[in-house]
Amino acid sequence: MNAALPFPYIPTDSAAWLARSGLRPLNLAGRSLLPLVQGGMGIGVSAHRLAGSVAALGGVGTLSSVDLRRHHPDLMEATGHLEAGDAAKLAIDAANIEALRREIRAARELSGGLGLLAINVMRAVTEYAHSITAALEAGIDAVVVGAGLPLDLPDLAQDHPDTALIPILSDARGVQLIVKKWERKKRLPDAIVIEHPRLAGGHLGAAKIADLNDPRFDFENVIPQSLAFLKSAGIEKEIPLIAAGGIRSFEDIARLQALGAAGVQLGTPFAVTTEGDAHPEFKRVLAEAKEDEMVEFTSVAGLPARAVATPWLRAYLKIEHKLQAVVHHKNRCTKSFDCLAQCGLRDGLPGWGQFCIDNQLAAALRGDVKKGLFFRGVGALPFGNQIRSVRDLVERLLTHQETLVPA
Repeated sequence: MNAALPFPYIPTDSAAWLARSGLRPLNLAGRSLLPLVQGGMGIGVSAHRLAGSVAALGGVGTLSSVDLRRHHPDLMEATGHLEAGDAAKLAIDAANIEALRREIRAARELSGGLGLLAINVMRAVTEYAHSITAALEAGIDAVVVGAGLPLDLPDLAQDHPDTALIPILSDARGVQLIVKKWERKKRLPDAIVIEHPRLAGGHLGAAKIADLNDPRFDFENVIPQSLAFLKSAGIEKEIPLIAAGGIRSFEDIARLQALGAAGVQLGTPFAVTTEGDAHPEFKRVLAEAKEDEMVEFTSVAGLPARAVATPWLRAYLKIEHKLQAVVHHKNRCTKSFDCLAQCGLRDGLPGWGQFCIDNQLAAALRGDVKKGLFFRGVGALPFGNQIRSVRDLVERLLTHQETLVPA
């Protein structure tokens, strides 16, 4: 750490970019950081290389907890061939927890003690509590939870008062609910990610596709409304709001800070960096995708989702109505590990997606365009279709640009 500098958790170059930018630092967990949070992206898109590289520049680097064994050949060799059953589930879940511990250690080493390291855990997965406990025991700096309301997160982290707890929400009503519930447990969020469902990629925080354009999700509404609630509730602790979804430039960050956001979270721009943990073909698909190639659909979790219209996704959507006609047939799942607590395919849920999300996301991770599901947020990327470094991206985001490179 740079103890003699004004920002001991930010290296000299990044601190200089921040000073010239005029943007405010993000104050989180007792640290002044770059106002840049790299979002958690699974399966395996944001593992130790990406998260550690972002933290090393003074930002918040985020590991995604789901199925991290895929980055560890020995763990895949031990579990990849197992047939479905209770014994397989125990072995695969144990392998994923071991992978989580390894990834946190590796990210910590890469970060050199700079920035802040977080782990993103989906509330909707069965091993949610186990993953959080393991990450806390491994010394993670922050726990971020989305894909559901983490009402029990303060209970899970009660023995770790110094670890930052960060829920992902999408509207002011959600902010009010979490703050009031957590207050009763005598712990408040250390920050709140405000994710816009229409702009973000992946699973989106709206009940159905028709809700994505609801103005209650607009940053211009939810950020001031949330800040007004916190003030009216007499919350003495400062709770930074971190805007997420469709953020691509310095100008976006400045606009959101002017609304009252303390920082921003970006997913896709970090996913396509050279340090991103996915296959190069994964990065190419995301970088080259145009807005008219984006598709909104209902995922297996019953939530709206946004992804690139790859051959697999186009083919799936053509036959979705036929698959929906036989949803009463349950237990069509051959998986045995930490997957979704509720799944449209496995549980035969009408109106929910009818595909195996683990299969499709794993295919995307290894760059299989024909079979993969490639989640992507809205907007042209800062470097167009170029694959650049995390350092280049951070500098670009902290520097005023007249125009972005066209996609």
